[in-house]
Amino acid sequence: MRKILTAAGLTSSALAIGVLFAGPAAAWTASSQFDVVFPGQKPQTTYYVENTGANTTSNGNMTGKSVVYWQLGVDQVIDGSTRFTSFKITTRIESRLGTSGTDEVRTKKTCDMTAVVNDHYQWSYDSPENTCVAPSVTYDGELWWSSDATVVYDIEGDGKGAITQELDGTRLVHG
Repeated sequence: MRKILTAAGLTSSALAIGVLFAGPAAAWTASSQFDVVFPGQKPQTTYYVENTGANTTSNGNMTGKSVVYWQLGVDQVIDGSTRFTSFKITTRIESRLGTSGTDEVRTKKTCDMTAVVNDHYQWSYDSPENTCVAPSVTYDGELWWSSDATVVYDIEGDGKGAITQELDGTRLVHG
């Protein structure tokens, strides 16, 4: 099932990149995954996030987006209860002066996905509900660019508060 989800996600991401980043572009993607273990009889879920950054040469902009996919383990029972009090992803476009410089956040967007992750126990395709797109920024070829994201979630009833998942960013784009 995981291979099917990954293949579906990659296929739909490739199509979405073509639509989102219309025109000739160089795009870079980084994938991350993390498991969330819920208290009681609630099912464990694996979340996959694809971060994409692109230099769209047709309009001279750097763009960034994050797409979240998730699925339950094969042997898990869905109990119909709320899993999260909050599930948000922040997608960032960052630049730096050199390969070893410090990132400067150029633009970002936080997307609240609480309702969609609570209402659906799995999601394997690209849609506006599971995609967070940061506002584009004018590309400067002298800088080194990347796109990355952070997920912050709070599990219903676990008493631990918000948990932060730092996700892999794209490789640096330059020139």
